[in-house]
Amino acid sequence: MHNEILKDRIEAGLLLAEKLKKYQNSNTIILAVPRGGVPVGYIIAKSLHLSMDIVLSKKIGHPNNKEFAIGAVSMDSMTIDEHPEVPKKYIEDEIIRLRKLMQNKYEVYRGNREPLDIRGKNIILVDDGIATGNTLLASITMLRKRNPAKIIVAVPVLPYDTVPVFEKNADEFVYLIASKYFRGVGGFYEDFNQIEDDEVIQLLNSTSPIE
Repeated sequence: MHNEILKDRIEAGLLLAEKLKKYQNSNTIILAVPRGGVPVGYIIAKSLHLSMDIVLSKKIGHPNNKEFAIGAVSMDSMTIDEHPEVPKKYIEDEIIRLRKLMQNKYEVYRGNREPLDIRGKNIILVDDGIATGNTLLASITMLRKRNPAKIIVAVPVLPYDTVPVFEKNADEFVYLIASKYFRGVGGFYEDFNQIEDDEVIQLLNSTSPIE
């Protein structure tokens, strides 16, 4: 267990890479959650000589409380919980709206490149921390539909009581700090600067493995 504060996302990536060493030079792809997960994923990808792409998913909020997730959507799949009181039209409209947002965001980050094919590969799903975990759980569900060999979730920090949820939903779960006194992801970093789109693009364009 690491001490209770990380210097920055670079240190987080290096420490996670140590724990993921067995995947070095293997049939494995890093999928990072923009924007904060990309610098962490970049360090892991570089350290372990792996390719990296991004994973985009958005939660579908309840019409009466947008913070309450009733499902989630990615570019090619979705999960919806049963909520009979929510009109089907609302859900359909939200799916169209969110997919358009994600398509635009993917084009900003990756241009017209096709997403990496993950079928039969190990996936290391990376973010800079977990608060509620809802969107990441949705990403796991949706990535499974693309038939990867294995899904490994790697995050620097999360609330202690969320650990069993990810141990159950991922094939392997790697983390640095699981806090009983969770105070938001940024509270566990000395430097938790805002990551801009330009930095994400630059990092994604330079993830050829270190020689």
